[in-house]
Amino acid sequence: MFRMLLKSACVAALAAHATSSLSADTWPANPLKLVVTFAAGGATDVTARLIAEKIRVDLGRAVVVDNRPGAGGNVGADFAAKAPPDGYTLLMATSSHVTNRSLYKSLPYDFVQDLAPVSRVAFIPNILVVNPATQRAATLADFIKQVKDPNNKTKLNYGTGGSGTSQHLSTALFTSMVGVDMEHVPYKGGAPAVTALLSDQVQVVFAPLVEVLSFIESGKLKGLGVTTRQRSSRYPDIPAIGEQLPGYEVALWNGILVPANTPADIIGKLNGAIIKALAQPDMKQRLAEQGSDPAGTTPAEFRQFIASEVGKWAKLVQISGAKAE
Repeated sequence: MFRMLLKSACVAALAAHATSSLSADTWPANPLKLVVTFAAGGATDVTARLIAEKIRVDLGRAVVVDNRPGAGGNVGADFAAKAPPDGYTLLMATSSHVTNRSLYKSLPYDFVQDLAPVSRVAFIPNILVVNPATQRAATLADFIKQVKDPNNKTKLNYGTGGSGTSQHLSTALFTSMVGVDMEHVPYKGGAPAVTALLSDQVQVVFAPLVEVLSFIESGKLKGLGVTTRQRSSRYPDIPAIGEQLPGYEVALWNGILVPANTPADIIGKLNGAIIKALAQPDMKQRLAEQGSDPAGTTPAEFRQFIASEVGKWAKLVQISGAKAE
């Protein structure tokens, strides 16, 4: 028994030594994997591929994007959280991963404890859009006045990409602050919800800006307000909803994390590569084309930011009444 315990202790010590011996001096010696928890072609995937290419150039190693969609982003996040803490597996996380802590009854991983923040990458606003062919509101103030009018008997339906999505939570906060009721119509993704808005099956969608840019540009949809605290750099003339409803804010974000216990000097080197990438003019332009704003941080700042987000998204889930299995 003593020899078995001694053997186990030696194995544990060797494993700990192997992890501690990793350093930025020898890392990276192999290609890196950037896990994206949503399907290829979406906004998160596009941003991940942009940042992966920049990291590749800076670190001198390939960065392979690994799409692992499923369960609202939990499949890929669980995979990344349980990967070896050696700096070779990165997670492209989003605000959805914080939301999932309150949305799901149980998860196979702990987003806060099992992952170490490296840097936030970008902020992405949702935008309140209506179909100008069927909605007379020309401004956000007009729309709020319209939905609050007691003489307005028209029931408004709002489309989302599903229960608990950012579209759902953004609208739920809006309706609770305005004091009105709109009927929730969930779809299997953001694109079908936008299609429903174009055909007047629903009258309102709080869509990620990247999903409706082309329709706003063509005049098929009208943007009335963005959900972030600040106006979007892409559409500075469209007000933040908080300008009409003080305190309103739903800021989507993405960022990169690694498995907990990844050596600090490797995290520091990764952080430097990401910050350098976000400062480059072409990267800023590509993000702006998607309606995103670069938002790099130090690892400590990102950790503090995530901690502040947990309570915020939990409150939004409570307001919406959303649940997921």
